[in-house]
Amino acid sequence: MKTLSLVAAIALALTAARAASADDTLTILHTNDFHSRIEPISQYDGPCGSPEENAAGECYGGWARLASAIETARERDPDALLVDGGDQFQGSLFYTRYKGEVAAEMMNALDYDAMVVGNHEFDDGPAVLRSFIEAVEFPVLMSNADVSDEPALADKIATRTVLEKGGERYGLIGLTTVDTVELASPGENVTFTDPAEAVQAEVDALASEGVDRVIVLSHSGHRVDQSVASKVDGIDVIVGGHSNTLLSNSDEDADGPYPTMVGDTAIVQAYAYGKYLGELSVTFDEEGVVTKAEGDAILVDGQVAESAAVVARVAELAEPLEEIRSEVVAESAGVIEGDRAVCRVQECAMGNLVAEAMLDRVRDQGIAIALMNSGGIRASIDEGEITMGEVLTVLPFQNTLATFEIGGADLLAALENGVSQVAEVQGRFPQVAGMSYAFDLSKAVGERVSDVMIVQDGEAVPLDPEARYGVVTNNYVRGGGDGYDVFAEKAENVYDYGPNLESVVVDYLAAQGPYEAITDGRIVAR
Repeated sequence: MKTLSLVAAIALALTAARAASADDTLTILHTNDFHSRIEPISQYDGPCGSPEENAAGECYGGWARLASAIETARERDPDALLVDGGDQFQGSLFYTRYKGEVAAEMMNALDYDAMVVGNHEFDDGPAVLRSFIEAVEFPVLMSNADVSDEPALADKIATRTVLEKGGERYGLIGLTTVDTVELASPGENVTFTDPAEAVQAEVDALASEGVDRVIVLSHSGHRVDQSVASKVDGIDVIVGGHSNTLLSNSDEDADGPYPTMVGDTAIVQAYAYGKYLGELSVTFDEEGVVTKAEGDAILVDGQVAESAAVVARVAELAEPLEEIRSEVVAESAGVIEGDRAVCRVQECAMGNLVAEAMLDRVRDQGIAIALMNSGGIRASIDEGEITMGEVLTVLPFQNTLATFEIGGADLLAALENGVSQVAEVQGRFPQVAGMSYAFDLSKAVGERVSDVMIVQDGEAVPLDPEARYGVVTNNYVRGGGDGYDVFAEKAENVYDYGPNLESVVVDYLAAQGPYEAITDGRIVAR
């Protein structure tokens, strides 16, 4: 993998600074989808394997390295803007234990200027989000949602803000994915509206205030960002999130160039988990028109020294977590692949593990099929000993098993929903056990699934649209999350309060001996 070194990034920024006066150039530092990765992470985005591996420079990210990377960037430009593309919540024991408290402390310490609300900021409802907003020392933005009927948020979230840097005024607008109602728990009092219409209204309002330099903080995904840029007049920069897209000019695995230009709008995004720090240099003319936009996503790897003060604070915060996290619960004979780029578009080893564990737990209850949304799978696991902390990183949402009965035709409809957004790499993609299926993306949404086979008495037989099937999933999906409305509306004999999913997976792994990861062709792309 080719990555931009910190030295190269410094040279790039200095070159950009020489090309224009300080008054005409803005540096935007940005993160997105940090997901509570307060400690360093491994190459698989889970916890760093050991302190020794971290000391050897084999790990990435973490609050302490991010602090150093940001400090170095600010030495190049003290007037740099630091913003976040949403989803600070959820993803490690730090969130499980502290909810938004540690995220707020970290972002205040790093002196963020603004962030947008991500869908995971709603995971524990509006009250937890309100506590976070009250704790941070910067504006939290969202323009395309009406929160006026939600008492916890009615006076807390701004649609836009104006900040001054280097003597110039910049308008910032927040944009949150409209799928939040399916992906999280905003409650019935929060309603979302069309992204382009909402942003255009805010751009126009800023123009009426004499602000013509506009930055959208968007937790909506790279495809939506490009669509909004093409539809809305007056956006200079979109700092993205939600799709965990790596835009880079130096990484051969990047999803696109940094920045990606749509007309005159520069779009950036820096993957996720604090593994990269985005650094964009934008030059404006006297009328606020972008004349140059350049930069890259800087890899926050072992070459970036950790802040000693932050390391000490993280260790203090981690003390209550150690007993839970360090317990060895199982062993793996190899890497168990759980990367979102794989699990959200095809069969993956972690999806098979989780689905098989779910089915194994409830098979004696007459349940024949397991379905797990890939969005609930958040990391891979390395070869060797498996700790509870690693399992909780893979499955951080504290979901419970949910069992129910449903008709074959409705089960087929659920699978169609699951493959309806494969091109967008969405979390609804279904990992399964007790069944197999094929899908064809060349066909229209709703007509993509075929060859559905159900394992009955050890043999695979075709799905019967008229039959009833026992299914296990997690309570989030059963309640209609990730677009699985058919489960919320058509399921019968429902029980949503089974054991916690992470406990089910731990028990299953522990019974296997050294676990052998499997992929066996149960999901086929035509």
